[in-house]
Amino acid sequence: RIPMAKVGLFLHTPFPSSEIFRTVWCREELLRGMLNADQVGFHVFEYARHFLTCCRRLLGMNYGMIPDSSGGHTLAVDANGRHVAVTSIHAGVEPPVLNQILTHTVTLEKANSIRNQFQGKVIFCAIDRLESLKGIPLKLLGLERFFRKCPEWVGKIVLIEVGISAYERGDDYEKTKVEVFKLVSRINQTWPGTVHFQECAESEMRLQQRMALLCAADVLLATPIRDGLNLVPLEFTLAHQDVLTDLGKKDGRKRGLCILSEFSSCARVMRGALHVNPWKVSEIANAYHQVLTMSDDEKLRRIRCACEFVTRVTTQRWALAVMLDLKGVHKTENAIHTTGAGLGLGYRRLGMDIGFTALDADAVIKGYRNSRSRLILVDYGGTIVSNDNLDNLKRFQMVKNRRMPSVPTKEMINALKSLCEDKRNTVFVVSGKERSSLTKTLGGIPNLGLAAEHGMFISWPTKSQSRRRWETLVPQGDQAWRSLAITIMEVYTSRTHGSYIEETEMKVLWQYRDADPEFGYLQAKELEDHLANVLRNFALDVLHSGMEEGGYVEVRPKGVNKGVLAMHVIQQFPRIASATKVDFALVLGDDHCDEPMLSVVRQIGRRVLAVRRAKRGQDPLPDLPSTITLVDVSSCDDFLSPDLDVHTCTVGKKPSAAATYLHEVHEVQELFESLVKVSTRDQKFYSSVDLTSYSSNKQEGTLELAKNFSLTLAGDGLGGSNLGGGSVLPKSRSLTEMMSAANTGEVRKVKISSNLNEYLGLGMIEDDDDDEEAFFF
Repeated sequence: RIPMAKVGLFLHTPFPSSEIFRTVWCREELLRGMLNADQVGFHVFEYARHFLTCCRRLLGMNYGMIPDSSGGHTLAVDANGRHVAVTSIHAGVEPPVLNQILTHTVTLEKANSIRNQFQGKVIFCAIDRLESLKGIPLKLLGLERFFRKCPEWVGKIVLIEVGISAYERGDDYEKTKVEVFKLVSRINQTWPGTVHFQECAESEMRLQQRMALLCAADVLLATPIRDGLNLVPLEFTLAHQDVLTDLGKKDGRKRGLCILSEFSSCARVMRGALHVNPWKVSEIANAYHQVLTMSDDEKLRRIRCACEFVTRVTTQRWALAVMLDLKGVHKTENAIHTTGAGLGLGYRRLGMDIGFTALDADAVIKGYRNSRSRLILVDYGGTIVSNDNLDNLKRFQMVKNRRMPSVPTKEMINALKSLCEDKRNTVFVVSGKERSSLTKTLGGIPNLGLAAEHGMFISWPTKSQSRRRWETLVPQGDQAWRSLAITIMEVYTSRTHGSYIEETEMKVLWQYRDADPEFGYLQAKELEDHLANVLRNFALDVLHSGMEEGGYVEVRPKGVNKGVLAMHVIQQFPRIASATKVDFALVLGDDHCDEPMLSVVRQIGRRVLAVRRAKRGQDPLPDLPSTITLVDVSSCDDFLSPDLDVHTCTVGKKPSAAATYLHEVHEVQELFESLVKVSTRDQKFYSSVDLTSYSSNKQEGTLELAKNFSLTLAGDGLGGSNLGGGSVLPKSRSLTEMMSAANTGEVRKVKISSNLNEYLGLGMIEDDDDDEEAFFF
């Protein structure tokens, strides 16, 4: 509803590692839901790193430092054509508010009461929710071990543990509560009065009550095994910042230090605290001893280091930083730039180039009907047949010849045949498959051109259904590189589980789509460098496609891709078609391999349109989206009609170099069937409106009409007619078109209900006329 709103998501809880997060049944849906935001924030980078790793391992998305509008770089995830910023900044506390509470009379009286209750003892305190993640039993076990190793401290320290009731945790709360009570009872039986445990509701331990306890305590204990935002250590540090003053040093208390679990988020910012691994009980016991025996100089250095963050990063500053990061997110003013797809948990935001919309079938049909030399380039897998590459197991089985690939439906085959029967059409199926596979499936369709292995092998359209002849886009040259590439790939295959080698006539691929995403990516980068170094003397391209594009390293002859193939077909158009110039082009693809073809043809159409607009004195076209790689297409100029109409389309709503999209293969079939209906309509059927519009282009009267349409008028009726020839006639005109043309002076105003005789000036046929000799269209 508010497309320009910048959406930020900040998590105050820890984000789990990918190994834990992947056990969630709706893991992909949760990640995609988070990625619908423009910015995702965390308190520490550790949680951000877990999120980024999950995006890569579970969704196959890349992340890195992306240039921003201010000239800097922002850590972001590339999510469906959008860059989702990922930030990390820890929240703070408000010193003015806390200082005001600390000086309040009630707070001071409560703190003094606690000090008097445990006078002469070092007070350790902890405030935790009663749940297993807070690690309360671990700190009690650490205290027990400390007393067993250092019995001289018995009776000199006390631990005040405040447990916040966590009823919403269910069984976890009950089990934790029982375990804590058992440990407290065991310690107090051995060393009476050592632990004072009190359970209270969260409403009974608000900021004022909390600050009174923290002010009275000397040492704070926070030993969670996993924790998100915990401001208690920051509040404790602020409550004892006066220890750095001369007056605070004179009280003789060993106060102001924190013992923090390394799994707590504030451990990354509280550098002056003692960090412990709560799972190692001996480490907690040593921390008790270290705090009690620490020198005054070291204690002051640690407190000063902790106070530096607490006083610098306040809640207000944290909120300002989060809002500034969100404000810095670039979001176009065009609402079409980002669009939604999917429903429910499958909903996601897609980043599209401006103007990227669903294919207008009416516009395609209109351009197709008005053209006489058409070029149609169609991808195979994912465009006219379901894409087997989307399923990793199917892909592996086909590579190992254990499964037959999917083939186009009978209806799709018939639609292609019908399109090829029109002499004005030049149809090519451009695929990454081997030529044997294409020949088996589509080789029997007359007048259909085939391009195998991304355009390396070309079979030009031919009427013959016998053995097809194939040409190569570039010379094959020395093939000694194949054995070298395969030998190197075998080494990486042996040490990368889930990887395998795929060989075709033209190329060799190392597939790692089934391997561990991160390890496979690292191995692929190393393999890419290795191959580029060993094969540098051969005319080859070494290509690396990430997990979002299939996950492979490919070696193939230099200069072979579908974009080059598209330009080559256009340059050969006079030789293979009945016309010398293309005046209509339709290109359809579905994946990253088709992007060069879509990009090249779109730039060709834009180049012709720019010249046309310049001749008319119209404003120049806006720049192409930055995602499109610019290519020099000027070599195709001589083979393009000035009225060229270009349509580029990708199958599936996703970021693409195409200008439009269709949702699925079935819609491609429907589009082809609609074009077939236009091709098969008999040219002799014209409406009276057509006749009127064409006669009025020059002058009114039956003689001019007869001249334009090759009509022979005989007697009171119409004789033979010849509507063939080279005349370009539209099939019909709607009422709206007639009225629009009349307003511009294109045709004279007529009654739409008039019959043919009125237009021809032959008069009306009376009831008593002999109409047996009349001839009607």
